[in-house]
Amino acid sequence: MSVGFTEVSPLAFALTRRFTAAGILASHKIMASTPNTDLPTVSALRKMGVKLTHHSKETVQHSDVLFLAVKPHIILFILDEIGSDIKDRHIVVPCAAGVTISFIEKKLTAFQPAPKTIRSTVYATDTHALVEDGKLLEQLISSVGLCIEAEEDLIDAVTGLSRSGPAYAFMALDVLADGGVKMDLPRRLAVHWGAQALLGAAKITVSGM
Repeated sequence: MSVGFTEVSPLAFALTRRFTAAGILASHKIMASTPNTDLPTVSALRKMGVKLTHHSKETVQHSDVLFLAVKPHIILFILDEIGSDIKDRHIVVPCAAGVTISFIEKKLTAFQPAPKTIRSTVYATDTHALVEDGKLLEQLISSVGLCIEAEEDLIDAVTGLSRSGPAYAFMALDVLADGGVKMDLPRRLAVHWGAQALLGAAKITVSGM
């Protein structure tokens, strides 16, 4: 298995570091595209042994799993550039928020046969993807954190909850700490034990799922 990233982004660097650290993938099995070789992330990936290229088409040709690691407004231009090189053997993983499987499929309908498209890290698969394609993505992404399958129309809600949720947890922690302070605990201890209470509650909840 080989993995490609259409851009040397912080996401590409983070995933590469976890894939290699977990022993899931050797660095020479990873290729990333970049027009700018002076970026710190490019230098770091080069030291890790990742293959680098100026051309996204080359990344596609040398990859089985292709991460579209670009911002939402750039996805359209990337697909126009590499669409003809994406084949049915590819597993395409768009990483941009709000980019749907149907959008990817419509852009690639001119290039047949159709590739398999999977959205992650709560992921959904298109009709071309096999069960083992989803399991392969789970294996990769689980080296970074939780990765589960869900209906595609739930992904944006999960994204909002997971990214905004910590803010509400901090608000709850503030309330717990304020209560501790009112009971004459020093603020530092009140925050510490409030955090432990939230951590314990979270562990109990997760263990029961």
